[in-house]
Amino acid sequence: MRILMIEDDKDLCLNIKLALNAAGYETECCHSGDDGLFYAKSGAYDVIVLDRMLPKVDGLTVLLSLRRQGVQTPVILATALDGLGERIDGLDAGADDYLVKPFAVEELMARIRAITRRPGRLQDPGRLTAYGICLEPDRRILSCEGKSVNLSKREASLLECFLKHPGQTLARARILSYVWGSAAEVEEGNLDNYIYFLRRRLSAVNAPAKLTTVHGVGYLLESAESD
Repeated sequence: MRILMIEDDKDLCLNIKLALNAAGYETECCHSGDDGLFYAKSGAYDVIVLDRMLPKVDGLTVLLSLRRQGVQTPVILATALDGLGERIDGLDAGADDYLVKPFAVEELMARIRAITRRPGRLQDPGRLTAYGICLEPDRRILSCEGKSVNLSKREASLLECFLKHPGQTLARARILSYVWGSAAEVEEGNLDNYIYFLRRRLSAVNAPAKLTTVHGVGYLLESAESD
């Protein structure tokens, strides 16, 4: 599970990131509202932990902007502002939960677990399905109608990205951020190579789905019967 921390206190962010990573979460941090907007709009995260008081663009503005743009990633608003009015404003702006600082990392993790158990927000992390194909991300197994193949870590992450957004054109930058991480320096040719590898995997299980190139934009996963 991928977590985005938008927090201007770099020491606090690092400490929480280390604790979340140790618990098995893949966590990335950024420290200003404008950076937070950029990364959050990539859609590469399962939960966003958002500080309310941020430089450049405040957390409430970030949250309102994300919701206006249709980004429905669950958001935990973390802030020292604990008044009733502040809580109401945060929840009305689109936050899924409100956590008052200082807080224990264990409570944050409990709230993350609670949010991701809610129906309709995330697919079952044990199985991702679309167009007749199934991916078990933890085991990195792709299957379809009795046939299965093992995937590499990158191949599994790439397919996971598409299965979370079936039928949606994904920009190259968005895919690179999801598979390699937003801070990674990756040549775009690497993505093309892994698209080729994944197409071969889909063919090996006779998948009724295909990865289509959208020139100048990126790729999408769609039914093999699409024109």
